[in-house]
Amino acid sequence: MSIPTSIGLIIPSANRLTEPQFNTYLPAGVGAFVTRLRMAGKFRKPLEELKPQLVQAAEALSDIKPNVIVFHCTANSMESGLAHEKTIVDIIEQASGCPTITTAQALTQAFDRVGIKKMVLISPYVQATNQLEVNYLSETGYTVLHEKGLALESTAYSTITPEEWQKVVKENLRADADGYFLSCTNTRMIEAVAALEKDLGKPVINSNQATIWACLKKFGIKHSDPRLGRLFN
Repeated sequence: MSIPTSIGLIIPSANRLTEPQFNTYLPAGVGAFVTRLRMAGKFRKPLEELKPQLVQAAEALSDIKPNVIVFHCTANSMESGLAHEKTIVDIIEQASGCPTITTAQALTQAFDRVGIKKMVLISPYVQATNQLEVNYLSETGYTVLHEKGLALESTAYSTITPEEWQKVVKENLRADADGYFLSCTNTRMIEAVAALEKDLGKPVINSNQATIWACLKKFGIKHSDPRLGRLFN
């Protein structure tokens, strides 16, 4: 099978769900190819220490000549603001020669697409990680009205069911929120999007859903999938 369009993904080594979800939701003719980095959880380190591995990952992905490379970790791409994020993008683009985006950039594009300025943030993270995301979103012009992290061990992120995520969201509703942000690339949150939007009547954006959409938008590919909510309408 020919894959004329491709996405290169740099993901945390412990991520179990990005690959199956991209393979499930990407349209025919678009392929996702992954390189893993030990960059999150117990492997988290300052960018200066991570840089050699990041360069190596970007160079390896460039061998397949992807149409775009995504630095695909929500927390890492948001952790130190826009200047830090730009440095990550610059490192990858210089090493690979490929256009590059981050999960965070995909998310802000998705928020703008569905009209979210004020949001509720839901994640599997500890509160300190949520706060870094709140800071990034504030810097980029968004308001987090309320945040809830489940403070899970990273090995447990993928074990929470879509129904459990729906329950968590509904326990943290805010009437003045424009929508809901389900943060993390290694969860089953994407499977809760359509049901939550139906029940809440507001847009719901998740990291993998937004990244798929942003990549397709960059390629000029229009794609509709009711499982992925109003972002794909």
